[in-house]
Amino acid sequence: MKSITELMFWISNGLLVPVVLGLLFFFFKSLVQGGSFFSLYLYRGREEKCLRGLLADVERTGVAALAGALRELPPTPFTGALVALHDRRDSPALVNRTISEYELRVDAELGKVRLPAKFGPILGLMGTLIPMGPALVGLSTGDIGSMAYNMQIVFATTVLGLLTGAIGYLVLQVRQRWLASDLMQLDYVAELLFQDNRQA
Repeated sequence: MKSITELMFWISNGLLVPVVLGLLFFFFKSLVQGGSFFSLYLYRGREEKCLRGLLADVERTGVAALAGALRELPPTPFTGALVALHDRRDSPALVNRTISEYELRVDAELGKVRLPAKFGPILGLMGTLIPMGPALVGLSTGDIGSMAYNMQIVFATTVLGLLTGAIGYLVLQVRQRWLASDLMQLDYVAELLFQDNRQA
């Protein structure tokens, strides 16, 4: 039994460097995502002011007028999906496929945000627990320097893991809300197209 526990101890200690490197990778990835999210947040705020007015008047002006106005805006995945709905209006199957394709595309983008949000705290916890063994050994042998060094690793990995998870969680929550809002608008425009087809 002692040999098994020693093997587990050496394996866990050997994981410390990959865990720290992985944690640093996801930490910097979350910082980059936070910066790009901020610029996207500002752009989306300006875009929504324009789109809100267009979508509010779509019942009165018609989907064709909406598609024409959208073609003049800078292309985004959402405006592209709205234009594609109009272009494929004669086929309900293609309209539904367009909405599904948009949802899959945005969900793939959300997957990139989910990784730091999930793996940051996991790697932070591993980086917390792994150095605790050598720290306790140092405490039992009176090696205060070794214990202090390992405790520094414990606190650093804990803080980085929690910060990485917090940034990823905030970005993920806002972008999921954007996705829900976009899908609601796409379903609304699709229903208007179906009504026009039934009346035609």
